[in-house]
Formats: sequence, structure tokens, C-alpha cells
Amino acid sequence: MRIELSEGDLTEQRVDVVVNAANSSLLGGGGVDGAIHRRGGPDILTECRALRAGHYGKGLKTGEAVATTAGRLPARWVVHTVGPVWSDSEDRSPLLAACHRNSLHVAADLGAHTVAFPAISTGIFRWPIESAAEIALETVLSTLAAGSSSVEVVRFVLFEKASYDVFREQADALGIPAVGRFT
Repeated sequence: MRIELSEGDLTEQRVDVVVNAANSSLLGGGGVDGAIHRRGGPDILTECRALRAGHYGKGLKTGEAVATTAGRLPARWVVHTVGPVWSDSEDRSPLLAACHRNSLHVAADLGAHTVAFPAISTGIFRWPIESAAEIALETVLSTLAAGSSSVEVVRFVLFEKASYDVFREQADALGIPAVGRFT
């Protein structure tokens, strides 16, 4: 098991699974979600619409995860998860942890060996990056340490150097031996 940190573009990752910080509609949006849908092409949207026509008629709930094709992305699958919106009056940390844990479970069910995550909820959902990094790293480490998963490598792909630096600091503070790649 290995955790990697990388600054770069999530949609360019050559991995089995790219995790999408999706909106609950599963029909695309802004930020990471929009980038994945644009680069991945119409096949992702087609499968998302099929999910909405079936079991996810009311959308995907916060913390849940579901897989589709990756379309034209260099990955095999996209695992969509809906992150929580930050609240300073309510602890929604368990929901953010569930995004990571459930995404890893879906990836393992697919037989994936490599998974790339964005910094879920840190964009328009305003989750503080330090807290998001700590929750993400701890959850991934504990989920993978529990065993019985095909996932061997988890890469956090951060869009800018400042986020990469925070994830690097959190990994060091938590004693997580993360391999870093600043590009």
C-alpha cells in the first residue's frame, strides 16, 4: 500500500479509478466535476443519466459513491462521490470521511489497484484544506490498513502547490509515509 501526493491535473491521471467530487445530480457541474465530464466526454454523462433513471433517481447522497466508465479519460473508471458543504456550526467530518471510505470500497469492488483523489469539498463547498487533508489521509490510511482491498496506490492530486504543501504537511504530521511528486 502506498500513498502519493502530486500537484497536477486529476483528469490526466493514468490510474484505474479517478474519484470525482461530484454534485448530487451526477449530471456534471463546475470544478472537478465539470473538468471530468468535459475531458471524459459524453459516455460518462450517459451512464450518470442511466443511474439517475434507476436507483439514484433523487441523486447521489452526500458521502455515497458510485462508479461509471471514464470515457476518454486515461483512467478505467470514475467513482463519483458527493462531498459535504463546510459548516462551522455542525461537524460534517464523518460525511467527508465517508466519501473517501466509500470511494475506496467501490474501487475495490471494481478490482482497481490505483486510485486518484482530488481534495474533496475544498472548492466551492469551502471545506478548510488543512482539515480536509487530515480527514482524507487518515481515512484512506485506516481503510487500506483494514485489508481485503485490491487498492495498492492512492494518489491525491492537488490542483495547486499551496494545496499540495498542506497535504504534505498533514502527511508528515500524521506520520504517513507519502511519496511526493511536485510537478
